[in-house]
Amino acid sequence: MAETTRGTCFCGSVEFEVTGDAALQGYCHCEDCRQWSGAPVTAYALWPSDAVRITAGADKVVAYSKTGQTHRKHCRDCGGAVMTVVSAMGMTDVYPVLLNGFRFQPKTHIYYALRRFDMPDGLPKFKDMPAEAGGSGETVAE
Repeated sequence: MAETTRGTCFCGSVEFEVTGDAALQGYCHCEDCRQWSGAPVTAYALWPSDAVRITAGADKVVAYSKTGQTHRKHCRDCGGAVMTVVSAMGMTDVYPVLLNGFRFQPKTHIYYALRRFDMPDGLPKFKDMPAEAGGSGETVAE
């Protein structure tokens, strides 16, 4: 049986869970993620959207879409980020730091050409996105 991992927003009003293994994990250096998170780099963990469920506080979840390609969700009460739905991919990014006991295992960096600082960790670093995700597939040296 697939493992279920649970998490909450900053104040705990919104509870959610993911079931099974994340399909993709890594770091994003794009401007949108930086502006959304207020951090120079963000960690992502993507699950198929049907493996992600809000279990409490769904009425407190607010969504925002700057581009129409992603729908970033946060708690109305505390403003804490919860997840980002990437509809075109059928995936949902549940921020790994919010998941209790989740072991984050990054495999790549995306939008590394836009980085604010170097992260020499030996992982592949894509200029934008891998080709299979609609990007150029070009990599950037550490």
